[in-house]
Amino acid sequence: MNVFDIRAFANNKHNTVDDTPYGGGPGMLLRADVLGRCIDEVLSLHPNTKLMFTSPRGVSFTQDIARQTMNFDNITLLCGRFEGIDERVVDFYKLQEVSIGDYVLSGGELAAMVIIDTCVRMVPGVIGNAESLKQESMEGSLEYPQYTRPASWKGMEVPEVLLTGNHGEIEKWRRNASLSITAARRPDLLKDRYGENDVE
Repeated sequence: MNVFDIRAFANNKHNTVDDTPYGGGPGMLLRADVLGRCIDEVLSLHPNTKLMFTSPRGVSFTQDIARQTMNFDNITLLCGRFEGIDERVVDFYKLQEVSIGDYVLSGGELAAMVIIDTCVRMVPGVIGNAESLKQESMEGSLEYPQYTRPASWKGMEVPEVLLTGNHGEIEKWRRNASLSITAARRPDLLKDRYGENDVE
């Protein structure tokens, strides 16, 4: 993993990387010329890198996008600051804009860390039990509830079916519980998977 300091590509004595937006408005924008020099340096070292830009207006970064991203040998994450970046950088370098949620952060560094963690854990050998990756959430529904010992705690019992050893019934229970939780908390996931009319 390499980190490129955008200020190192400024060509003025104060290492200024931002300026006011044309047309007025609040905040400052990262300059196209400075970002361009930085990205050109990255591309000279990694010509086939996947260029991504963390932005609240980007497409939602999902597990599917993480899997697609893993098909690239190299990924470059541009972290925004201030009000954003000059739009010409997005257009010229065809940056893929991705968002980790419907909220605004002070900068793209935290979003980049989320993206990196999501991708790195899919690298073979990073997760101790590879089976965990197959059973995790975000396969179109949220994860089912899980329990461990003791079987009884503060008057609350583990669902009986989980104690039976009947793997078919356990799998059925887990699927139903997963769908119920998803329908209650993230119905949008089910609509994406099954269609609008099937999740009313």
